[in-house]
Amino acid sequence: SPKRPLSRRSSFHTTICVLEGLLAYERAGRKSTAITSARKRGENYLLERRMFRSLGTGEVIDERWLRFSFPTFWHYDVLRGLDYLRNAGIKPDRRVREAIEVVIERRHQNGRWPLNLLHRERIPLEMETAVGSASRWNTLRALRVLRWYDNSR
Repeated sequence: SPKRPLSRRSSFHTTICVLEGLLAYERAGRKSTAITSARKRGENYLLERRMFRSLGTGEVIDERWLRFSFPTFWHYDVLRGLDYLRNAGIKPDRRVREAIEVVIERRHQNGRWPLNLLHRERIPLEMETAVGSASRWNTLRALRVLRWYDNSR
């Protein structure tokens, strides 16, 4: 018989990848109540945990999630999670407030967001490689997220 996984907990990394896929699938015209329901459960999973905290202890699950990368590949971070919610048309509420504060705090004095983390995975096209330098992609995503949040008030 196949082994069952020991953990019953979901992964933020898996959740964000599946959420993005389900949203794209729905937008391609494949809506169903089962898919929408699954997507809503995944969104609630992130929101219940305020985008980066343990449900049980309230501790930050992984400090790397507070540092923004691009490309993200399969990795979760707070900016990716918030950008997903924005793209999905979720109305921001108090559960994203602390994550929004993380985004604001990451902004450099020059008004841009840096590339905080570079993942080991590689793609043939070199995007951004200078950790600590201003990142066009992180700046774009952060500005979209902050506009989404500000427009909801």
